[in-house]
Amino acid sequence: MNLVLQTARSPGQTAREHLMEQLRAALLSGQVTAGDALPSTRILAATMGVSRGTVVAVYEDLAGEGYVLSVPGSGTFVADDLPVTAAQPIPVQPGRTSQEHEASPPARTGEVINLSPGSPSTSFHTNRDWVAAWRRAVKRDLPSVPPPAAGEEELRRLIAEHLRAARGVQCGADDIVVTAGTNDGLGLLLHGLAAEGPAGARIATENPGYPAARQVITHLGAIPVPIPVRDGGMDPDALVREQGPFAAVLLTPSHQYPLGGRLPVAARLAMLAWAKDTGAIIIEDDYDSEFRHGAPSLPAIASLGDGHQVVLVGSYSKTLTPWLRCGYLVVADPELRTRILAVREVLGQPVSGLIQAALAEFLRTGGLRRHLVRVGREYAHRRSLVIAATAHLASHARLDAIEGGLHATVSWDDGTPAEHVATLLAHRGIQVASLGTYYHPGTRPRRNGLVFGYGAATDLQLRRALQEIVTVINTS
Repeated sequence: MNLVLQTARSPGQTAREHLMEQLRAALLSGQVTAGDALPSTRILAATMGVSRGTVVAVYEDLAGEGYVLSVPGSGTFVADDLPVTAAQPIPVQPGRTSQEHEASPPARTGEVINLSPGSPSTSFHTNRDWVAAWRRAVKRDLPSVPPPAAGEEELRRLIAEHLRAARGVQCGADDIVVTAGTNDGLGLLLHGLAAEGPAGARIATENPGYPAARQVITHLGAIPVPIPVRDGGMDPDALVREQGPFAAVLLTPSHQYPLGGRLPVAARLAMLAWAKDTGAIIIEDDYDSEFRHGAPSLPAIASLGDGHQVVLVGSYSKTLTPWLRCGYLVVADPELRTRILAVREVLGQPVSGLIQAALAEFLRTGGLRRHLVRVGREYAHRRSLVIAATAHLASHARLDAIEGGLHATVSWDDGTPAEHVATLLAHRGIQVASLGTYYHPGTRPRRNGLVFGYGAATDLQLRRALQEIVTVINTS
């Protein structure tokens, strides 16, 4: 195959980035058709003047994005569903009405593209570092007793080291409690807030905010209290004005879920002052702080002050995969930690010892660091696809929440309700969420909006889905 590729790189562009860009363009330009074999890694490396390892890495990235299929022992082939037309969405003529749009035949081809917010790339199982870590873990002699209630000491030590380096949180192994993810950690923390348990405890929560967290709070007998979001996070003034005592406040300060934005440092300090004055705990959900797209990270609230007023909730569901069912709490307050561990002793440690051992090995060998760099590039690229596609939105709609994380929102002032737009997209095989589902019952958003993730879909799926989203919004 004679692909037309430019060998000259742009200033500051790495060989891998350049080759990736050239191959994407070639694959989408119609130079190849479905099922065609790509050049061998040796031939392409010689042609482009790069190392064979660079070509191997680019082919792996293209396979993860859905452009190609790698068949061990046979080669790398163009994906069956690769489009041969330009990948930009076709702008919709603004003169069309919503009635005309609804009457048009759906573009669904049988495939359902799930853009559920917050879902990460599904390629983690192919990560070589993880496969090696898992193999080493399963070869260990298995202890005759269950894992410790707080989790394996080595894993807790490595988590603490990572948090000190990546988030500036001064903590040690004794401050870490291994959990089965965010909801498990939140439930465990609620049980430990008071000796008598969480019944009747009032928890200030962002509005809009994470629906699953509200469900955990409600099911455990606590009371979620809606506090409006302003300027990238919970409004501290509105929290102070709210009457009645609070046991805790639940925040997503690094990337507010789902509106996006970051809680300013001044507001973080105000939250800390409020917590000290009221005796409440700040629950800091750091769910996707690892993924910043050009914006510098702000300090975790847990890194400010002595940390005793803050419990950091972390999870590997977004950074790695939700199938691991593994996360952690950072609890600096010794009394709170004692109550939490007492509950965990009764309930048992839910995370398999094998998973903990493999994850510890993954962190120890630098696998997590390398994985974050690789998927960070992948997510940044898909974010660029979102920005390019939504540039064709009509003037009444806007894009938000793209400065970090794995999701974005599109909102509009008037027109068709978001629930109806989401239904139209579902008929076309595109699953997104209505912004209204993130608000507390009895409250409504000021704007119509959709929330969608771009982490799990392949490039090709994302391009098709974005074109449908733009089309439906522009004609509704």
